[in-house]
Amino acid sequence: MKGGMVREQRLAEVFVELADTLIEEFDVVDLLQTLTERCVELVDTDAAGLMLDDQRGSLRVVAHTHESARLLELFELQKRSGPCLDCFATGRVIANIDLATADERWPEFAQAARSVGFGTSHAVPLRLRRQVIGALNLFSTGQRKLSDDDLAVAQGLADIATIGLLHERAARDQLILSEQLQAALHSRILIEQAKGILSAQAGTNVESAFALMRTHARRTGQQLTAVASAVVAGHLHAQALQHAATSVDEPRRT
Repeated sequence: MKGGMVREQRLAEVFVELADTLIEEFDVVDLLQTLTERCVELVDTDAAGLMLDDQRGSLRVVAHTHESARLLELFELQKRSGPCLDCFATGRVIANIDLATADERWPEFAQAARSVGFGTSHAVPLRLRRQVIGALNLFSTGQRKLSDDDLAVAQGLADIATIGLLHERAARDQLILSEQLQAALHSRILIEQAKGILSAQAGTNVESAFALMRTHARRTGQQLTAVASAVVAGHLHAQALQHAATSVDEPRRT
């Protein structure tokens, strides 16, 4: 999305949208999924993936906008090398990585990213002061650098999510934060399983399967985890979700 008043207005709407999710018992997965989607929308990138610290010494993939981003994040974790890991370790933004010339620093990651069509990568920390709880990877096709303004937008969105995750409850009791993040990771596993099931049932891709679940969750007021559990248990099928999606418009969130 380009600059100007339109972008400023949309940015204000997104900040309100993210802040609106930070209510008691908010859906962590939905918050972080929204974060990745809005980053791609508001800055000049094509895909995003987000990792969180599981409070046990490991990073886990929790949100992504495209399957290629998820696979690259998992590849980084498997190889223990990549910009997202360095960003998490240092708490610093790593921006405008030319993947065509990044072989010396991250040879395996650079090759894997190029193989799925990405030419530029960026990493933004989820950080509050000295505490870093995760990192956001942004990917672009071609050689497209982000401006300082774009990076400030991405960091600002990441900061809102970070503040939400480190809310007063978690600040007072790290055990609560650990349980919250563990719940988010467990939710993501269920969601990935449900995506695969719906994708097979509907004969569609996993992104479309996820959209069906998310639309149903928002329309019915359920959390994504509950919808995914119903799909995995066989109580909710793709046909029912598709029928509901075409018969009733999704309420617009403010």
